[in-house]
Amino acid sequence: MEDLKIVYYPSPILRNKSKNIETFNDKLQEFIDKMIDAMYKYDGIGLAAPQVGENIRLFVMDPNEGEPFVYINPEIIWMSEEKVKYEEGCLSLPGIYAKVERPAEIKIKALSREGEVIEQHLKELAARVFQHEYDHLNGILFIDRISQLDKFLIKSKLKKLEKEYNKQNR
Repeated sequence: MEDLKIVYYPSPILRNKSKNIETFNDKLQEFIDKMIDAMYKYDGIGLAAPQVGENIRLFVMDPNEGEPFVYINPEIIWMSEEKVKYEEGCLSLPGIYAKVERPAEIKIKALSREGEVIEQHLKELAARVFQHEYDHLNGILFIDRISQLDKFLIKSKLKKLEKEYNKQNR
């Protein structure tokens, strides 16, 4: 299996709802390792499977530049009332940044790469990265969560990405 390539906006796969993972095998473990490698190679702090062309409910993240976390079939089971606005970017939308308001804290449930149940209470950057990657599994991009003004401000950059994508995918 070769290195994974980032899928760029406006690729339709970024808008699909991903499917649950049912089978934990060597192929999945190899794919997870390749996702972790790709996240670091492209200087990301999170990477969802749709961003490398796979429509499955899996993402990896390393918000604290320590140990990468793997989340399979994740769910958000609680969100705080308190919201925080913070600038986000995305490997699938290079050069585009905007402030996104998200819950400050969340409780999550997912499966580990071994298929064991994980429950965590996340806050700060970890909560933000989790929510950003989780959105990818549901076909939602961070630009869907920004203000109209911010959408207007990034419009030309989005058009440039669309033009580039269309040129490469003729």
